[in-house]
Amino acid sequence: MRVKGIDVFSGAGGMSIGASWAGIETIVAFDTDIHAAKTYQINHPETLVICDDVRNIGDFGIYRPDGPFVVFGGPPCQGFSTSNQRTRNTANENNWLFQEFLRAVRQLNPDWVVFENVRGILETANATFLQHVIRGLEELGYVVNYGLLNAADYGVPQKRHRLFVIGARDGTKVELPQPQCTPYVTVGEAIEDLQLLPNGAKFDQLKYRCSAKSEFAKLMRGKNRTSSNHHVTRNAPHIIDRYKYIPQGGNWENIPDDLMGSYADKSRCHTGIYRRLKINEPSVVIGNYRKNMLIHPTEDRGLSVREAARLQSFPDSYQFSGSIGFQQQQVGNAVPPLLAKAVFESLGK
Repeated sequence: MRVKGIDVFSGAGGMSIGASWAGIETIVAFDTDIHAAKTYQINHPETLVICDDVRNIGDFGIYRPDGPFVVFGGPPCQGFSTSNQRTRNTANENNWLFQEFLRAVRQLNPDWVVFENVRGILETANATFLQHVIRGLEELGYVVNYGLLNAADYGVPQKRHRLFVIGARDGTKVELPQPQCTPYVTVGEAIEDLQLLPNGAKFDQLKYRCSAKSEFAKLMRGKNRTSSNHHVTRNAPHIIDRYKYIPQGGNWENIPDDLMGSYADKSRCHTGIYRRLKINEPSVVIGNYRKNMLIHPTEDRGLSVREAARLQSFPDSYQFSGSIGFQQQQVGNAVPPLLAKAVFESLGK
């Protein structure tokens, strides 16, 4: 019997893709973001998508399937991010949404639980929130294991650490997946077959620039002959002028002072601002790549939605809905599907 899944805080569906690749059929997904929910529904037409605040869901138990199943998801993580120092505390209401996840687990009583979040949850309020999650699952009868995983170790062309908590109801301790990818997949291997684009590009469908040379690109392309979401933020000319001075791996520090006049104090810029990716290494964390102005490794522009999706390991068949800003947010917030796949495969072991 095929294992089923229920995705709480599903976003655009990164974890559900990974679950599918691991043989798990997601039957219900919950998210409050209308644009992410639409993206999810387009790409998972057989899944019941409920677009609502989970705090409004009275009884998750009505969605309980027959047979073995897993409840998984990652509550909003902005409050735990190291870039949001003002909200990394117990006073931030959204930091307590993990309690809704635990409520869903209590009402559904699944065979397995997979909880995901950013590494900052380990450092926020002396790991208070993580301790609540672990204790809550243990009180519900789950044997719990947790750890920090680097997406690059699982075939994702991006150095991105995520925390996973895995619980099993049958008394076994599920081991976290061992690193599977050496050497790492690079940015060049991930995006070199995609079309070159101008600043402000708005192309819905494009043919590939060349044949897929890497195994990763072949995996992402599948049987597709075109890919979608070739949308690039249109930067002002003075921003493009700044890009020209930044080498691969460089950042704002490489920009001449006279071009940074709009910054009251250039020295206070975050190190991640104006970062040009290295073509022969995995990407830095995608995250809010428009705000951070991550730069294409060889072109003087920001990343397209499809390029960012590739660096997250979304397959090219996946289509993102909404304006460019909403698409960028959906991609940046997602759990890399290949990382999720490795985690879900560990349940069967």
